[in-house]
Amino acid sequence: MQVADRHVVYIHYTLTNDGGEVLDSSQGGDPLAFVFGAGNIIRGLEKALDGKAVGDKLNVRVAPAEAYGERDDRLIQEVPREAFQGVDEIQPGMAFNAQSSQGPMRVVVTAVTDELVTVDGNHPLAGEHLTFDVEITEVREATTEELEHGHVHGPGGHHH
Repeated sequence: MQVADRHVVYIHYTLTNDGGEVLDSSQGGDPLAFVFGAGNIIRGLEKALDGKAVGDKLNVRVAPAEAYGERDDRLIQEVPREAFQGVDEIQPGMAFNAQSSQGPMRVVVTAVTDELVTVDGNHPLAGEHLTFDVEITEVREATTEELEHGHVHGPGGHHH
């Protein structure tokens, strides 16, 4: 069976950046399971998997535009420290949920002074070229419930 829309795909993968640093991997664990065409994985990887079959191995380099986007300096802001009511100690690396004009977004603290906190709303991998070493281990038709929910149920997927 080939990878196509409305199918569940299971892959083992190792994700690295341009420096060769391993950022994530399914090796030694369960394969990643997702509904193909439901937007569960980055666009560039999904395009590369389209039409492939069980046993296929790929090395895919994905540009930022088809991964997590380019870095956007408009998503870096200085916020008054008072905006962090109830947080005693604010340190770089801490993550918070913030309200934006597009709805809720995750921001990471990058700098702290006595009066200002700098936050970055970019995805941590924005602007990065990503390389995936992938092996397709299983492909099956998605169930009606998986298609309605937009994610895989059962082993390797979501449990309700």
